[in-house]
Amino acid sequence: MKTVVYSTKIYDRQALCRTFEPEWNPLYLEVPLDLNTIAYAEGAEVVSAFVNDRLDLKVLEKLAEGGTKLIALRCAGVNHVDLKAARLLGIQVVNVPAYSPYAVAEHAIGMMLALNRKLYRAYNRVREGNFSLNGMLGFDMHGKTVGIIGAGKIGRIAGQILKAFGCRVLVYDPYECETCKELGLEQVELDTIWSESHIISLHCPLTPETTHMINAVTIDKMKKGVMLINTGRGALAETQALIDGLKSKQIGYLGMDVYEKEGTLFFEDHSCEIIEDDQFERLLTFPNVLVTGHQAYFTEEALSHIAETTTENIRAFMGGELLVNEVKIGEEPK
Repeated sequence: MKTVVYSTKIYDRQALCRTFEPEWNPLYLEVPLDLNTIAYAEGAEVVSAFVNDRLDLKVLEKLAEGGTKLIALRCAGVNHVDLKAARLLGIQVVNVPAYSPYAVAEHAIGMMLALNRKLYRAYNRVREGNFSLNGMLGFDMHGKTVGIIGAGKIGRIAGQILKAFGCRVLVYDPYECETCKELGLEQVELDTIWSESHIISLHCPLTPETTHMINAVTIDKMKKGVMLINTGRGALAETQALIDGLKSKQIGYLGMDVYEKEGTLFFEDHSCEIIEDDQFERLLTFPNVLVTGHQAYFTEEALSHIAETTTENIRAFMGGELLVNEVKIGEEPK
């Protein structure tokens, strides 16, 4: 059997090599999956892809022509996959529904603290011998109201951590969350999140309903100086609306681990290049914006779990077993 694994850095290969079966003959590629690189997948029954790989109708048709029967995603999100086309072409899609919810939740909390207490600015100041506290004023997290959008595992873990800080935690999810009640998290409507939260953190999947849920209208409903944190999906927030909100000071702090046009930017070194995305470059000019390069998931535990679950998914497929992590239309992961 031939298995082609796209978008693999050295750390991905190290984790996958420990779990993949030798007879799968894996071909590890650093390049992303798109129409320019699809030739590598010719004859591969299994193709493994990551979060920014292209899996639209044209790519899936080429994969099907080449004999691909399984796409083993190494991520939870499936917004980049045309699931309807995959089904019609006879390609099954599996994902890693929960690799490390703790990693992402902890990163979101870290961004809140770094923005609040200006930790990234303090680091640079002290290295230059500047110990002035001007412009470094923060606020107590204790007593603040934090709105979490998405009551999945990541959202609930973030809520637990924030409760320990003494925050009032509001949660929005379209489905009733019994676990939230047990954890002391208040499930409310979105308008309550917008109007009452000092901090808003996004932990929901990207769907047609959630695309650009952070926009000019919803930002205008928020508290003046709100802190926004996005470790979910980039397109949950409309970039120009974020820029306008920062300029008007409606948004007081912005933390982003994802970006809606990150596909050509993240996971690569562009330090010797001119980045031509004007909106992204504009965001970086604000002193109250913190951007990390899709690293919220990036822990030893998460990499190991991604490799193990991907291996289990492929092994089940090869053995004709039930694919417990198969993703179908209408079954977006939370």
